[in-house]
Amino acid sequence: MPGHVVPPTAPELPGWRHVYSGKIRDLYEPVEPHPAGDVVLVVASDRISAYDWVLPTEIPGKGGILTGLSLWWFDQVREIVANHTVEAPVPAEVEGRAMVCKRLDMFPVECVARGYLTGSGLVEYQESGTVCGIPLPDGLVDGSRLPEPIFTPATKAEVGEHDENVSFEAIVERIGLEDAVALRDLTLAVYSRAHEIAATKGIILADTKFEFGRTADGQILLADEVLTPDSSRFWPADEWEPGHAQPSFDKQFVRDWLTSAESGWDRRSDDAPPALPADVVERTRQRYIEAFDRLAKH
Repeated sequence: MPGHVVPPTAPELPGWRHVYSGKIRDLYEPVEPHPAGDVVLVVASDRISAYDWVLPTEIPGKGGILTGLSLWWFDQVREIVANHTVEAPVPAEVEGRAMVCKRLDMFPVECVARGYLTGSGLVEYQESGTVCGIPLPDGLVDGSRLPEPIFTPATKAEVGEHDENVSFEAIVERIGLEDAVALRDLTLAVYSRAHEIAATKGIILADTKFEFGRTADGQILLADEVLTPDSSRFWPADEWEPGHAQPSFDKQFVRDWLTSAESGWDRRSDDAPPALPADVVERTRQRYIEAFDRLAKH
């Protein structure tokens, strides 16, 4: 199945044991009991994924940008929901792109909030007038702002598989009504606050996805990464024009090149995608840097 194998780039770190690699992040647990308790080390690599493949080319500095932006956003929304980060030193080898975090029992749900119509939501809307079973008004186009933000969850997939958009009722069946309502309400509250903050910096937060977990004593915490170009669509507000795809602060350069004739790659095949050319790597790197600078440095 495409994308199953993640390149073995997780570094060996003193005092930590590598236990898992996702598409972008490497997870470690302490070799000895940690002063902060039951924790894990989450390291953001410079890997980049597209179309369910982990690409053979990395984007220099990307892991640091994802980590720095996540930590900044965790602080911005702390009054709405606490997060899994713990103040503790990280190994020098991964300084700037790693976080010590509380170990959580993660909910098997991708918590997606959409304020604008695009992506897989647009595809469903064009077929049925709904997104994840939620009816929407007639006449919306690519990039339209929705009457109000909506919660459109997805089930988590293994590396190389597609996350599957599902209805709220399907999430209730999976985790129970009380937890499903809690995740929905937290997702929409954090999205709304982040949308307000981004707007003050000339950026539209079109949609985003969150992950939540529960501590041993039952508290729900915001986890993983938050509000980065990997997990969100950020659009320049001054270029927003519904009716077509919007310019964005993300890996669109990568997607566009992979699907171009120049790449020679057929995404419908089982062949791995080719290495990215230097100019695509650099333009993508600059887009991530610009997103960080506009959001977190102003």
